[in-house]
Amino acid sequence: MAEAEPLFRVSDLRLSLPDMTRKPLFGRAPAVEILKGLSFELPVGAIVGVVGESGSGKSTLGRALVRLLEPTSGRIEFRGVDIGHLDEAGLRPSRRDLQMIFQDPMSSLNPRHTVERIIAAPMERFGLDRPRQRAREALQRVGLPAEFGGRYPHELSGGQRQRVGIARAVALEPAFILADEIVSGLDVSSQAQVLALLQRLAADLRLTIAFISHDLAVIRSLCSHVIVLDGGLIAEAGPCASVFDQPQSLMTRALIDAIPLPEVDPGWFDSHRALLA
Repeated sequence: MAEAEPLFRVSDLRLSLPDMTRKPLFGRAPAVEILKGLSFELPVGAIVGVVGESGSGKSTLGRALVRLLEPTSGRIEFRGVDIGHLDEAGLRPSRRDLQMIFQDPMSSLNPRHTVERIIAAPMERFGLDRPRQRAREALQRVGLPAEFGGRYPHELSGGQRQRVGIARAVALEPAFILADEIVSGLDVSSQAQVLALLQRLAADLRLTIAFISHDLAVIRSLCSHVIVLDGGLIAEAGPCASVFDQPQSLMTRALIDAIPLPEVDPGWFDSHRALLA
């Protein structure tokens, strides 16, 4: 059986941005290369973790994939079409398929609109029929009652707001979702619920998700594949099981060593020995 074509095929991706810390009084800031020749593939229906230290290029890579940033050079093939250097008119057919869930749901949701209106607005923009009904269905798909459509963002908890952001993305029935640090601001319980929701949606809708995080523990629990970035380069990439069990790069080993382990008071075992027996 022929192997399925990847959703994304990225080749020698390079991207430079102005270094605003060195901007002169007059003229342009000098450019600094953030991504330094990345090549990889994203399989259809996979949740791929993108991990690395701060400044490694994680978010820049994610924004290049959804073409919020244009690469300096290289190719970003989406379903066989190089979208890396298309203008807005050329990107229009792909926009609905490339969606994003933001890190801070409160700042990404219009506080003056109801939840139903927030979810329905992109569908109206793309000309989908029954946007309000689809918005209510999207809420139920992410585990929120349809009645939440009449609420405003400030009336929801952080976890509920993040679910609204997920509902807005999946309501468009995209092929790809970029999830950039979307659980970093949530408590542990809400994190677990959102991660389980993403796994279910990826399986049910055959979504490809790029999950950006600095937390390898979260990546390991959620993703099937991982890309480890180090200074704008790929330090290591592959299935999570092999990368975590047999890390080949110093960066991967350092990130694994940084995973916090639970601290247990040694005296706890003595005081609870009867219960553990």
